[in-house]
Amino acid sequence: MFSVNRGVLAIGLVLAVVFPFSDAVGQSGQADIKAHRDIDYIDGADYPDARDRLDVFMPGDASGAPTVVFFHGGGLVNGDKAQGEFLAKALVPRGIGVVSANYRLSPTVKHPAHLQDAAAAFAWTVAHIADFGGNPEKVYLAGHSAGAYMAALLALDDSYIREVGLAKSSIHGSIPISPFLYVEEVAPDRPKTVWGTEVAVWHQASASSYISGGKPPLLFVYADGDADWRREQILRVARELVSAGQSSVDTVEISDRTHASVVERLVEPDDPGTLQIADFVLRSDGGVH
Repeated sequence: MFSVNRGVLAIGLVLAVVFPFSDAVGQSGQADIKAHRDIDYIDGADYPDARDRLDVFMPGDASGAPTVVFFHGGGLVNGDKAQGEFLAKALVPRGIGVVSANYRLSPTVKHPAHLQDAAAAFAWTVAHIADFGGNPEKVYLAGHSAGAYMAALLALDDSYIREVGLAKSSIHGSIPISPFLYVEEVAPDRPKTVWGTEVAVWHQASASSYISGGKPPLLFVYADGDADWRREQILRVARELVSAGQSSVDTVEISDRTHASVVERLVEPDDPGTLQIADFVLRSDGGVH
């Protein structure tokens, strides 16, 4: 069901800072967070700057934990998996594992290399997360900004998942946080090293090109301070998915947030974004019905 939540209460401004995890970090008396860093998720790739590495954050006592695979923002030209620690600090104490993956960036590569890496990171998680206490049948996608675009596109266009030997049902749900979704509308103002200059490629790279029913459950989270065009794209795609028969699409607007702080402030106690994401993961029976 498509729903828009515009009644989320704002919380006083608190600046969030990423503090490195130790191998086991206590969280306010809750379960320890175990961090496993810089795992190579593509055998033999050896990408420069560790772009083929990911971090795994799990509850210390994890057994069959649902897990969210997170892709950082940065316009597909910069950024780092360290951004995923905001989400890990928010979700792991609630019994949800987080995998945060790097991926190759432009101008070193062009579309679709970013998405191919994201699909490989997801496939690695499905194959290996049980070794860390996760449930391979409950793996979700998530990301912020450009990473959210990838989390949305992998859920809507299952060709990338099929290329790594998985079915679309392996995606238990997707949580794009402040994504862009219509590449043909943003590409003209972005570096041509990302999608090139061909309008046909822009269209093929757009999540909006894969609107139909039968997709994994989707939760779009965005900030009231996101740009008008970004919020409009999110709501437009959600409406189009519902019209096409998609059974599970939700949107939530978080008050008193900017494009950056909507993810940075996930670490705050009782952050409304965290509560929405955790509820989506923990209540979902997942998969495509």
